[in-house]
Amino acid sequence: MLLLTRPSTDTLRGSESRQVRCYRSQFRDRMEMRADFQTVGAYLDRHEGWFRRCAAPMEVKPIDEQAYALTLGRFGNFGFEVEPTIGLRLLPQNAGNYAICTVPLSNQDSALADLYDVDFQANLRLEDNSASDSIEELTAVSWDLDLSVWIHLPKMITLLPDGLVQSSGDHLLRQIVRQISRRLTWKVQEDFHASHGLACPPRRRAAF
Repeated sequence: MLLLTRPSTDTLRGSESRQVRCYRSQFRDRMEMRADFQTVGAYLDRHEGWFRRCAAPMEVKPIDEQAYALTLGRFGNFGFEVEPTIGLRLLPQNAGNYAICTVPLSNQDSALADLYDVDFQANLRLEDNSASDSIEELTAVSWDLDLSVWIHLPKMITLLPDGLVQSSGDHLLRQIVRQISRRLTWKVQEDFHASHGLACPPRRRAAF
């Protein structure tokens, strides 16, 4: 069992301890919806339905009408693992743009707060993608994710080379983000078309 020492500062983000590491990853993707701009926007506005369905098997619990507690799954490095749960707020549409940001969890275990911190910032944009010479209405949904995870590692891991600890953690986070984000993109696209009785476009590669 790995023993942990507490960080010397109040927040992990401001810590200068060698045991606190920040891992970052970005993700970009795009999905095509076979419906008009207003129909797609109305679907995304009702996130209390699609967000919980499409985030599965990740655990989702509502915080309020706009926010949810989301358990991302296990993340770790060199045998040390945490299972981050974060608060996400899905902000109302603003001219075809949606933002998702991190919010504090009021009931988070203080011991866990000393082990990790997560900053999740995402943006979704709706674009009318219908061709002028086609009767089919298409809407493209582009989204970007910027994710940072701060982890307070066991002291023994700091004995390893800094570059190895950083690169291995960054690589693992990229894999997790890619897997979760790709699956979420596919499930939202499939859920939208199924709920509207439309044929779903084929899956496409992410612009990761």
